[in-house]
Amino acid sequence: MFEIVYAGGWLMIPIILCSIITAAICAERFWTLRPRQIAPRNLTEQVWHWIRNDELDTDRLRTLRGGSPLGQILAAGISNRQLGRDLMKERIEEVADHIVHELERYLNTLGTVASITPLLGLLGTVIGMIKVFSEIKLGGIGNAAALAGGIAEALITTAAGLTVAIPSLFFYRFFHRRVDELVEQMEQEAIKLVQVLNSNRTNQPDEESANSRVFRQ
Repeated sequence: MFEIVYAGGWLMIPIILCSIITAAICAERFWTLRPRQIAPRNLTEQVWHWIRNDELDTDRLRTLRGGSPLGQILAAGISNRQLGRDLMKERIEEVADHIVHELERYLNTLGTVASITPLLGLLGTVIGMIKVFSEIKLGGIGNAAALAGGIAEALITTAAGLTVAIPSLFFYRFFHRRVDELVEQMEQEAIKLVQVLNSNRTNQPDEESANSRVFRQ
């Protein structure tokens, strides 16, 4: 393995660093973006049970806010329920924007790695071919070892760059899809909360408002 890395030339160093970054981001995002950690099942029903039975005190609200991102959104809505539907939705949006930003952390870096590693491999290919043609110019085609070294450098860096770029691009899209699904799930739970908390304020709910998006993706 070391011989292959050495044959690829100095451009193998940034490619290897990119592979380490990809592995670290994927491991961290797999752990962080667990659905049960982001949006625990039946949390909204549990919160409504506390509200209905007048059991939602300050301690439970603090626990709800610190328990999960969905809990932060629900806590924001509950804390501002006296302000009315529109202002409560604005407060939920503010909290949700911050949460979405946190869910997408490091994904731009992963996308950048997916974009630059093929270019690093291509640069290695160009450098390797320059060496090949330089050897041909200086000594003709008789020095097979020197020619083979340049060709090997060109092919190794290309293969290494693609080996890192392909999984990086896959997981970039995979995690973006997971974030979209989690955001959609939390949005639906927030809509339920807004409707429930305001159900006693009006006898004729506004259908357009009820179906509107509570926070932006």
